[in-house]
Amino acid sequence: MVGTQSEKEEKVSLELTEEILQSMEVGMVFRDYNCRISSMDFHRTSSYLVTASDDDSIRLYDVSSATCLKTINSKKYGVELVCFTSHPTTVIYSSKNGWDESLRLLSLHDNKYLRYFRGHHDRVVSLSLCSRKECFISGSLDRTVLLWDQRAEKCQGLLHVQGRPATAYDDQGLVFAIAFGGCIRMFDARMYEKGPFEIFSVGNDFSGANVVKFSSDGRLMLLTTTNGRIHVLDSFRGTLLSTYNVKPVSSNSTLDASFSPEGMFVISGTGDGSVYAWNVRSGKEVATWMGPKTEPPVIRWAPGSLMFVTGSSELSFFVPDLSKLAAYAGRK
Repeated sequence: MVGTQSEKEEKVSLELTEEILQSMEVGMVFRDYNCRISSMDFHRTSSYLVTASDDDSIRLYDVSSATCLKTINSKKYGVELVCFTSHPTTVIYSSKNGWDESLRLLSLHDNKYLRYFRGHHDRVVSLSLCSRKECFISGSLDRTVLLWDQRAEKCQGLLHVQGRPATAYDDQGLVFAIAFGGCIRMFDARMYEKGPFEIFSVGNDFSGANVVKFSSDGRLMLLTTTNGRIHVLDSFRGTLLSTYNVKPVSSNSTLDASFSPEGMFVISGTGDGSVYAWNVRSGKEVATWMGPKTEPPVIRWAPGSLMFVTGSSELSFFVPDLSKLAAYAGRK
């Protein structure tokens, strides 16, 4: 994407450190969006990235060649959240039209709907796919969380919540989390109907839940809330390890955050459009990238790569600046 092939290989072989994180800069930007990017997702095993935008478009990128492969418009239904299935050109996405809250299984290859998932009666605000099985969960402002099988149109399970829910599967697909009302509820995916097997508190933060995520090894969790806080917890004990405070977001925005691949760092947007990075072990802020936007960007770290991507009214790829790293090594 930026630099020679040998430079790319050197980047991949480097272990992420604070110095590498601090050196990261925008390597490339796609500025052809007319509206805010509302969601994006990396495919787990390919080099593909998919984005959803408020201009009702879904775009597929090949990160390895830095090209936009396809743009598909969803003018009739709108689009807000999008996630890859196990197939690199098949996605599930949520509507944003106010009259049809169905989820859709879409083939990006030939722009065909493969299945509709009907059951929610208000806007879907959380969507998480299981990486090991063909199932997923969705959370809605109708105060329900629905469990789905990609092969069936009707939901396989229903859970009631008290507030806006944030949902996430762990990497193994054995556990899923539902956050709302200042707590994270942990469910065994095989026996969810028995209720949560653990309930973790995040202190006195009872504001609305934005996103909940597991680290790739499943040992950590993060929760972002509407009052501008990012909580990191031990996912086994529920111990609150650290809390980071950023500028709160508006009621129409979502505070997003992402673990780095090995779980050592958390990167997050903020209400003024900036991006921050923290060291999970020390809890200290280690890097800041100032943004000109007033909306918090959507953030995803590329799996197994020294690259993260932010989406606001443009799509920005952050990669290490090798010249900065060489200068740092020289000073040492």
